[in-house]
Amino acid sequence: MNGEKPSIGLVLIGRNEGERLVRCLASVPEGVAAVVYVDSNSSDDSVYQATKAGAQVVELDLSRPFTAARARNAGYAALKELRKPLDFVQFIDGDCAIVTGWVQAASEALVANPDLGIVTGWRAEIHPDASVYNALCDFEWHRPAGSILTCGGDMMVRVQAFDGVGGFDDTVIAAEDDEFCLRIRKAGWKIERLPLNMTRHDAEMTRFSQWWKRAVRTGHGFAQVGDLHREYFTRERKRVWFFGAFLPIVALLGLALSIWITLAVLVVYILSYLRTSKGLMRDGLTRQSALRQSVLLTLSKLPNVIGMLTYLWRRKRAAPMKIIEYK
Repeated sequence: MNGEKPSIGLVLIGRNEGERLVRCLASVPEGVAAVVYVDSNSSDDSVYQATKAGAQVVELDLSRPFTAARARNAGYAALKELRKPLDFVQFIDGDCAIVTGWVQAASEALVANPDLGIVTGWRAEIHPDASVYNALCDFEWHRPAGSILTCGGDMMVRVQAFDGVGGFDDTVIAAEDDEFCLRIRKAGWKIERLPLNMTRHDAEMTRFSQWWKRAVRTGHGFAQVGDLHREYFTRERKRVWFFGAFLPIVALLGLALSIWITLAVLVVYILSYLRTSKGLMRDGLTRQSALRQSVLLTLSKLPNVIGMLTYLWRRKRAAPMKIIEYK
């Protein structure tokens, strides 16, 4: 860039985000060259709010299934039409808000290190104490800074890297950010998490059913991305098959053959729960929080396996990969 200030665009995606979208739009800092909002058939006033805030709006049609990957690609294409040349693109989900100073810090990191294809930072929940589900999300977002393999959808990407790998895979409905990052790294680029606050997220999960659907979606991501990149999500897939399918089947057989078999399976689950609790406490959670979140993490293998089986059934039938919404 020869000492010139980099040109930064922003792609914001959403579907029925309501006030969360308004908050997100308000958080966009000055200095961003152009903002594109991609809407996936919202039934609220999202399009109006984005237009009011000065964003270029792209409304996805119903010709293909909605996915976050498709929305990001559409926003990126519109952004490049609006602003040429473009150096970096900040992607953000409509249920997040950008922390002051992040965009500048991220762009400076990309300028300073030409080997970086992606930089990300720390995401945090706006209301972590609203429910155990929100608290679990907040804990998931806290990961060590430094060189990383993959990151979530809130990221700043070098245009050269994005173009080099052809963007996101439109067909991946969950963990599409992981899949994109894997191809970025395979293309020779590095990914780094800066030790900085990046975005504030609003999961707004207050019901068990919402958490369950989110866990089903996660399982779908394990299977689909694992199918595309066999070396990835290997451990996660093995654990889901073991705790979410094999052990429940053994427990049911035990009811017919011997109750001791079923009790042995229960002991395995209890040991897994205790091990998970200890791990969470080592990572900094209080004992009470660790015990509560471990219940969900232990149970999560059941909806995870449903998500994995859903993907395998869709693949077998060559059916469209439709999104799984939890909000």
